[in-house]
Amino acid sequence: MAVTRRRFILSLPGAALLLDACARSDQSRVDPESWEPAYLKLEAEGGFADRIEEAYSILEACELCPNRCGVNRREDQRGFCRAPEKAVVYSFHPHFGEELPLVGADGSGTIFFSNCGLRCVFCQNWPLAHEGLGWEVSDENLAWMMLELQRIGCHNINLVTPTHVMPNIVAATRIAMEKGLRLPLCYNTSGYERVENVRLLDGIVDIYLPDLKFMDGAEARRYNLAEASDYPETARKAIIEMHRQVGDLIQDERGIALRGLMVRHLVMPNRVAGTRAFVEWVAENLSPNTYVNIMAQYRVEHRAFEYERIARAITPEEFVEAMEWAQAAGLTNLDQRSLANLEVYRQRLG
Repeated sequence: MAVTRRRFILSLPGAALLLDACARSDQSRVDPESWEPAYLKLEAEGGFADRIEEAYSILEACELCPNRCGVNRREDQRGFCRAPEKAVVYSFHPHFGEELPLVGADGSGTIFFSNCGLRCVFCQNWPLAHEGLGWEVSDENLAWMMLELQRIGCHNINLVTPTHVMPNIVAATRIAMEKGLRLPLCYNTSGYERVENVRLLDGIVDIYLPDLKFMDGAEARRYNLAEASDYPETARKAIIEMHRQVGDLIQDERGIALRGLMVRHLVMPNRVAGTRAFVEWVAENLSPNTYVNIMAQYRVEHRAFEYERIARAITPEEFVEAMEWAQAAGLTNLDQRSLANLEVYRQRLG
């Protein structure tokens, strides 16, 4: 018997769930020939330049993130995030470890920004987020990076930790657009966003990729250097606004993301992240069809070893229960790798 692609997929753990997820995503496919990024429409309406001016004005008494430090970054004053006026970039390249609708065949065009207004103690990108390693770049150079990622075939511009450099991103996008940028912008954020600033991105960002890390304020405060007990409430408000702007995920005929909300949640030891509350909140406040990636990749990074409850990897039982909570909550668009991991962990449990 010939081995077709479908028969090969069916031989893999969790294959039925993967194929079911693919079939469901077909309901939100669009023709890429008729699609264009949101920022082209905003430019045609004459509103893009005003957004840049508004965004840059925030730097004069910086309130880009909920810390609201109030420093004048245009005069090189530094707040909690330690960011200067210019964006600091650590690297830019095709990334193949992101969600499959972002990665496709040619990768997600990822730009890693340095510094962070949250700084979780378990951060896997701590040399960037905590130490600020990287190089200051002008908006023109940032635009060149976007265009270079498009030139080599990436499917999107994936902006990692963008909150504190949002004005730079908006300005660079317009520069790049005028030189031919036509890829969707993916705003890849910790979720610790002021809803007022998310509204400023309406009509510019096509794909929002926020974390919702914690559902309990005390747990959130314990595990980030900003001591952000307001993280759960703040992130939920921001994510509701993101969903209002872009809706559920829309993909092209190849399954590549074009527009929509994709939410990440990292399963942590000892139920620290509040996963059950997370999946129930998504189902009740966004949409059961929200693309949700429940991640099994937690590891003891940076300073996590100093905190007893998170100083170990998650167990198979913890990930299985997290995924079963998601299914019980009625979420119908779970990440394909999450579903595959579920089957792997179930097999480990016997």
